[in-house]
This record gives sequence, structure tokens and C-alpha cells, in this order.
Amino acid sequence: MQGAEVDPTWAGGRFGERAECVLCPNPSPMTLDGTNTWLLAEPGSDEVVVVDPGPLDEGHLQNVLTHVADSGRRVALTLLTHGHADHAESADRFHALTGAPVRAFGRGHDDIRPGETIRVGGLEVLAVETPGHTSDSYSFVLPADSTLLTGDTVLGRGTTVVAWPDGSLEAYLESLQRIERLTASRAVTSLLPGHGPFVPDAAATVTFYLKHRAERLEQVRAAVAAGASSAREVVETVYADVPRTVWPAAELSVQAQLEYLREHP
Repeated sequence: MQGAEVDPTWAGGRFGERAECVLCPNPSPMTLDGTNTWLLAEPGSDEVVVVDPGPLDEGHLQNVLTHVADSGRRVALTLLTHGHADHAESADRFHALTGAPVRAFGRGHDDIRPGETIRVGGLEVLAVETPGHTSDSYSFVLPADSTLLTGDTVLGRGTTVVAWPDGSLEAYLESLQRIERLTASRAVTSLLPGHGPFVPDAAATVTFYLKHRAERLEQVRAAVAAGASSAREVVETVYADVPRTVWPAAELSVQAQLEYLREHP
């Protein structure tokens, strides 16, 4: 679960030929080192796709625009992995600053479609539906680099929250299995997360996530069998090793786990 301390060695930067991370200065127990705003561009192109401009932080937005300008490019499109404020709050402001369209799932217009290939300036981005953390979560494959931008579905370190009631554990497990299939086929070998550092071994990380979820689910099942009668009581038992600052988020995940157990006794 999110809640790990800030890692002073993670400051963003370039990864491969097509991706650069501009780290937003919004560290917290829930955002780790801050939100990763990803700049994607095909080598030789003057067009950039920005993924998750982040919270409404004018300094960060100007920093993103400076990085784009310094590369001799312009923002052609903004994509959102999901609607949480630390990823998407600035989307309208960023649109006003750049004139570039904003695309996401569930915004009511120009929605991203599952399996859609988005092409900008020679860059190809494949949209992969990955609900669970939220109902509107999407990940994006860069096929040329065999990498996947995961938003909050998979983090650079630690594990994420299933943000019940919008989030669903059943949907989340299906999304992890979808990513696992991408890693098994070698379509994805590395991850560019929404928080935390670049993940060089996508397959091992997804395997860990699936194992962790199965273990947590059994711990919740055992806590209920031992008499825990509320999500809070389950948190106090199962998430005792997690900082109390993230217990409210842990309680959301427990609610999602309890819902899953009711549907899959």
C-alpha cells in the first residue's frame, strides 16, 4: 500500500527514447515522491503527449511546459490515467495553457476506447482498460519501447489502494491479470508508474502484486473469522504494519476486499 517514505534518489528524468518524467513537488504518504507527469514523443517529432499533468500547481505546469519547450516541441495531446486530483485536477488549466485536447475515460466527451491506438506525431500509444483502483483507470502501452504507463494501477514501489466504492477488487484483479498477459507475451517488459520510480521488471512486479493481493485477502478472511466486525477492526489487525497515516486509505481497500468476499465466499 502507498505510504512508503520519500525516496531522495527518484527525481524523474528520461527513460528510453520516448518517455521523460517531470516529478510534481507534491510528496505525501499517498503520492509517495509526488505525481509523475510523463512526456511522450517519437524521436524526431515536434509533438508531445502529456500523461497526467497533475494537481493544480502552476509551478509544476510551467515546469512541464519548460521541459517541452526546451526539447523544441509542443504539447499536442493530454491523456489522463484516471480522475483523481493528484493526476487530473489541472487538466482544464493545462488545456487552457496549451490548447491541446484532453482525453480520458468517462469525461463525457472524446472518451478513450479500450484497445484504441492513439497516434500523435508518429508516436503510437495503446490504451488498455485497467479499472480497479478507480472505475475509470486506464494504462497506456508504448509498443516501440515495450513499456506500460500504469497510473495508480501499479506503483514504482509499494502497492496501491482499491478506492472503494468506486474501485473494485474484482476489477482490479482482472486488470492485473490483463497486465500479466502483456508481460507474458513480452509486449510489456517495463513500467512507467504514476508514483515512484521506473520499474525495469514488469513481470516480477505484477507477480508480486497478484501474490500480495491474494495474501491480503486471506488475512482479511481470517480477521473476519476471528471476529472483526467492521472494516476498521480489520485494518487494525491486517494493516498493523502500515503507517496510521494511510489507515483511512487501507479502510477503503478493506471495504473492497469485504465486498469481494461477500461475492466470492
